[in-house]
Parts: sequence; structure tokens; C-alpha cells
Amino acid sequence: MPTDLVVIGLGYVGLPLAREATASGLTVAGLDTSAGLVASLNSGVSHVDDITDAEVAAMHAAGFRATTDESVIAGAATVVICVPTPLAEHGGPDLAMVESACAAVGRHLRPDTLVVLESTTYPGTTDEVVRPILERSGLRAGADFHLAFSPERVDPGNTVYGIRNTPKVVGGHTPGCTAAAASFYGKLVDEVVQAAGTREAEMAKLIENTYRHVNIALVNEMAVFCHELGIDLWDAISCAATKPFGYQAFRPGPGVGGHCIPIDPNYLAHKVRTLGYPFRMVELAQEINTRMPRYVVERVQHLLDRTGRTLSGARVLLLGVTYKADIADQRETSARDVVRRLRALGAEVTFHDPYVPAWEVDGVPVTATAAELPEALAASDIAVLLQRHRAYDLDQLAAHAPLLLDTRGALAPQAHVERL
Repeated sequence: MPTDLVVIGLGYVGLPLAREATASGLTVAGLDTSAGLVASLNSGVSHVDDITDAEVAAMHAAGFRATTDESVIAGAATVVICVPTPLAEHGGPDLAMVESACAAVGRHLRPDTLVVLESTTYPGTTDEVVRPILERSGLRAGADFHLAFSPERVDPGNTVYGIRNTPKVVGGHTPGCTAAAASFYGKLVDEVVQAAGTREAEMAKLIENTYRHVNIALVNEMAVFCHELGIDLWDAISCAATKPFGYQAFRPGPGVGGHCIPIDPNYLAHKVRTLGYPFRMVELAQEINTRMPRYVVERVQHLLDRTGRTLSGARVLLLGVTYKADIADQRETSARDVVRRLRALGAEVTFHDPYVPAWEVDGVPVTATAAELPEALAASDIAVLLQRHRAYDLDQLAAHAPLLLDTRGALAPQAHVERL
């Protein structure tokens, strides 16, 4: 059956894209290898924070259906690939899911189809990996079908910027491919930005996330030495942020999480290493941000030492274990490394998170506090605010926790409350 769009990969990127496309009047199908996820969506249940069950129902009413049957690709005018690109064991990108998706597209590719890769990867992937797989069909990119890259800019939990009002960068294999991609996305978004080609579009995404990665590392390293120097870094950053030009405020935290910041810059570092030298800025930022969970545990240990307690056997309550505030997404959350270190040092770890009913680290469950939060705080030896969910009453946290380490700079320092 003819379809305007097939989205491959119905996760945090693909499902919002499918929703926006159906809302724009396009006929949309979703393809995913997870039968459970497909069944859940077709029964009207969303698994993505930013999409409600009611919105999934509205998508169905507009004709959307999810499937595991790749033959749906054959009738598509446009195919957008939104599958995950995790890091492989060697530290470079794992493109297995991209390659599998491209092979499926190639088996059903028709002339004049537009194929777009949105999965984040290193510059050159679209031309060096995606194009050869698709051209096994006998069709040629730029001549028989259109091929482009368009970096996803989904920000889970952001209530201001979504698919439609976030400018969309597109870069094609040829100028004609770029024009075709721009025409397609122009139906969904308010502004389309045309890059010089696929590599420039791929690089744009990595620039965005490397910029954040490096600047977060900068303030994380400052947090360590400012504590030792007796400087309130949070206050200093707030003062610096009053400058109306030439500065953007970044604030420290217990590490970095989500798919983008801990992973995407490594794609660029991997590509640079193929040239024979390291991307030192990214590698240093990775080193700094990766060690922050250990530093959080060191600060917990120091706070307990002041009260004559040891970390071994101490009851540590973690508050907020998602990678970002006000969502349930736990991808690459730094809370996992905090738990690993606390457990290694003998602490009794529990957690509270209004978005996470059950949680495990390395296959071992972390106990969710059964008590009401005030009682759970009072029963702990120390609480650690890892994520500042809006559901948390900050005054309540300070009033009931015997000791509190605030890794988000949310609370004013007190005798029993320290900021990272």
C-alpha cells in the first residue's frame, strides 16, 4: 500500500517524528524489530516520555500503524532511519542496527524513493556505509533514488522545542538529494537548513554535542578544585551568566547521561583516530565526566566522615536516577556508576525516583524506598540529590535528610547540606 513515510526505529527519535508526520497529514507506518514494542504501540500504549497514550491514539486515527514486516518499505515515498547507534566495545560506533536497517531498505527500494539517515554517527557514514548497502539494489543514489542525512535534535522532556519548531538540518548525497530532503521535511518543520552535503550534516550534530560535552567537563573539573579552594562555584557561574554576550552557562553534575553527550563525541574521536592522531579535547572531556560519579562518592564519604560514620554499612538514599530531570529515560545515567562505586565500598543503597518504579544495576535490583519520602530521608545516613525532578520539594529534602549532598546546586548550603 502506498505510504508517504516509513520510519524505521520507533524509539525516542522515530516515534516523535512519526507523530509529527501524521499530525501534518502524511500517511505514516512505523517499522521496528521489537514485536513487543510494536504490539504495545498498536494497542495504544506509548513507551516514550514525550508522547502520551492519547497522542498514540490520535496517530492511529490518522492511519498510523506499527509493524515488524519490512515489506512495508516497498510502498514508501520516504524512508527515515532512526535506529540506535551505541558504542562498540572498541570505543567506536556500533553500526550493526544501521546496516541491518539499510539492508532491509535495499531489499525493497524503489526508484525515486527518498532515504534519510537520522541516527547519529561519524562523518562519512551516509556515503561510506549507507550508500553501498542501498546500491546493492542496483539503483544509484542521486540518479535513481535520493539519499540524505538529517541529524535528530530530539530533546526529551523539552516542552518548548519539539520536532516542528526546531530547525532541521539536511544534507544530501547530491544537491538534488538535498532538495528532495528539504522538501520532505518542509512539510513537518517550520525551518529547514540545507547543509553542503551529508558529511557536513553529520558533523553538525557532533559539533552540537561535543560543545556541550567539553563545556560540562570544564565546569565539572572546576567543581573539584573550587570545593577545595572554598569557592562557591554555583554562585560564580550565576554571576558569570549575567554577562549578556560571549558566555553560556554550564553547570556541574554527577556525570553525563542520555544517548548524546556520553556517546556522540566519541564517534568524532573515533573518526579522527583513523587519521593517525587523537582528538585530545574530547578524550579529556570524556575522562573528566566519567570520573564524576567517583567524585560524588568521595564527597559522600567525606560528609559521613565528619559525623564519625564510615561509608561501609552506611544507608545511602539516591534521589532521582534518570539521566535528565522530569523524564523516565535512564539511558547512560551516571546514577549507575554511583551505585557501582557505593556498592563496592559496602554502602547500603536505596533510591527514590517518581518516574522509576523499579531499577537495577548490573542485573542486581536497587531497592526502591517503600516509605514515604520524608520517612525514607530520615531513615538514611545520607541522601544524594542526583536529579532535580520538579516533583521534589527541596525544603522537604533539606528538612528531613540528616546529611544531603546536592549534585545539582538546587539547595542553599547549610550545616548538613553541601553542594557538589
